[in-house]
Amino acid sequence: MSVDETSSTGAAADIPIGWDDPERELTSSVSLFEGDEGGLELSQRRVLVALLKQRFITAQSHPKEWKTLTANPRLIRSRLNDLFLNLHLDADREVAYKRPVVPEGGGRFPTLLHDTAWSREETILLVYLRTRSRSEEAAGTSRTYVDRQDILEHIASLRPAHATDHAADGRRAAKAIESLNRAGLLIGASISDRFEVSPAIDVVLPLERLQDLLRWLKAQPAGTTSANGVASPVDGSSEAEAIDASTEHLSTDEDAP
Repeated sequence: MSVDETSSTGAAADIPIGWDDPERELTSSVSLFEGDEGGLELSQRRVLVALLKQRFITAQSHPKEWKTLTANPRLIRSRLNDLFLNLHLDADREVAYKRPVVPEGGGRFPTLLHDTAWSREETILLVYLRTRSRSEEAAGTSRTYVDRQDILEHIASLRPAHATDHAADGRRAAKAIESLNRAGLLIGASISDRFEVSPAIDVVLPLERLQDLLRWLKAQPAGTTSANGVASPVDGSSEAEAIDASTEHLSTDEDAP
């Protein structure tokens, strides 16, 4: 049977495949649209978009993208380098993230990222999650879980003595849980009473930064206060700059679905 006869029987080759169809990744060429001059396959473009949109991706949160990325990270790293970003891969924790690169001669490159400071409650929660993760890891446990009520009680235990609006403090603590859940550091439904701690917590808050933040929390009562009456770790002071308790994200469409 000839090729033409095979095609005329309605073989799969004649069936249009949508750009978002998983089968396209196995059957299409690099070109995905008219005038396409990109050099990445569809699956690789998905990885690049995920890395740009998210603070990090993990094998758990993005299994397909993780598999594609680890198969050939060089191409993705090259595209990120074109944007003055560098790719970091933690194979042990199965986490990938981007960071701005620094010029060899000093100064700064243009960047798509900007820093967003964690709030006081978010900072406390980050330290709590990182500390719990370290404890579980030391005990030989591969996964860490935390209860919402334990989180709220821990944040409340570090409330400054002069903070008397407990209702507002409770709302800020609940918002901190929501924020870290949205960031992917607390895994589970947003209304869940129990969360899994993402292995990315070790990337977001490495040991040396954890120690800085622990020192800041111990000195909290003596800190300056922000407009809402609580001390802030990111008020522009030299101490805050040393702590650097921030995270990078795209300046536009970061929270786009």
